[in-house]
Amino acid sequence: MKTDALTTGDLSLTLSKLRLSDSGNYTCTITAFGNERRLRDIQLQVKEPNSDLVEFWVLLVLLIVSFGIIMGLGGFMRRFIIRGRQVEVEEGEESVQLHFKTTHHLSEDVRVEWTDRYNRKVHVYQNSSDRPEEQAQVYRDRTEMKEDLLRTGDLSLTLKYPTVRDRGEYTCRVYKDGKLLREKPVILKVEGRQVEVEEEVESVQLPLKTIYHLSEDVRVEWRDRYNRKVHVYQNSSDRPEEQDQVYRDRTEMKEDLLRTGDLSLTLKYPTVRDRGVYTCRVYKDGNLLREKPVTLKVEGRKVKVEEGEESVHLPFKTTPHLSEDVRVEWTKSSMKVHAYQNSSDRPEEQAQVYRDRTEMKEDLLRTGDLSLTLKYPTVRDRGEYTCRVYKDGHLLREKPVSLKVEGQSPTETEAAPLIQPR
Repeated sequence: MKTDALTTGDLSLTLSKLRLSDSGNYTCTITAFGNERRLRDIQLQVKEPNSDLVEFWVLLVLLIVSFGIIMGLGGFMRRFIIRGRQVEVEEGEESVQLHFKTTHHLSEDVRVEWTDRYNRKVHVYQNSSDRPEEQAQVYRDRTEMKEDLLRTGDLSLTLKYPTVRDRGEYTCRVYKDGKLLREKPVILKVEGRQVEVEEEVESVQLPLKTIYHLSEDVRVEWRDRYNRKVHVYQNSSDRPEEQDQVYRDRTEMKEDLLRTGDLSLTLKYPTVRDRGVYTCRVYKDGNLLREKPVTLKVEGRKVKVEEGEESVHLPFKTTPHLSEDVRVEWTKSSMKVHAYQNSSDRPEEQAQVYRDRTEMKEDLLRTGDLSLTLKYPTVRDRGEYTCRVYKDGHLLREKPVSLKVEGQSPTETEAAPLIQPR
């Protein structure tokens, strides 16, 4: 028997130097945890050799691939055998192959089916040709099998552009006249794609490449972890009117994306509030064709300064040309640090402790530079500051910045909130 029989599931037996007395019934059994399971009976017939010098070899093929049989051996045995048939791939790879090799010279009247964990048809081969009309929609134009597969016995399946949605168990079955001849499960493990970026970069790309030549009547949607619409493409154009307000003017997709299949999304000025899972979905006639999640990790900006410095800069850059009716607020906890509205600062709204200590850029709406300058920072000023941009009461942008001020900790008296005399 093969040395890796338990990991591959190939329990074939090779018997050499055959004799007439070797004819008879051969049985393969597996014993686990005291339970014996009969897997296969094979009848061997040895005929009279034409020459004493001829050595006969026979391969008793005991393909132990039936999922139901493996389940009967107990959880440990099942996990042990399946581990050898697990295929691992990273999301973003062009393709992955699910391996299955069986006996050569299969008859032309067999039917080969690959199905997924939901029993959807992944690929069908019958009458010497593929049967794409039987595939589930989500696998259309994404699968391939070998040429001349019946002669070679190589029934491996190639799956293009695997995503985490494709992970799970796939099973290949071979039928003849409606009877099951072969069966093999393969576990596909797809590692999700994670994009990491630091705050203050100008943009980040969430990658997604799929099959070429998507039809012009498809609809492409990117959504965030809250199911808000990040970007929509339909009828050969972007649909900004469908975007959530927080993503307006911050997203882009490639030109000619239907022809190239590059559905990657560019997100401008990412902040820690943008982190999470983004999902791209492709629809046709209301049916889901493709789906891919991408995890975005944004490292928050931390600013350090020593007590006694003249000022510190809390950075925040967003899209330029903000409309004049927006409102910009910097806050710390519940205190208003700085407010800007109607094209001017609003010092009357500031908490007393920040009066005459903050500044924002001139022409900030045109440039999109909403950074805040805080003068004469002390250890009392350390903590998280958040800038928010509103329009008509709706939140458009939000960014937290952590400020660390190095210095001697204040006493309880010094740390108490400043109270202005009446």
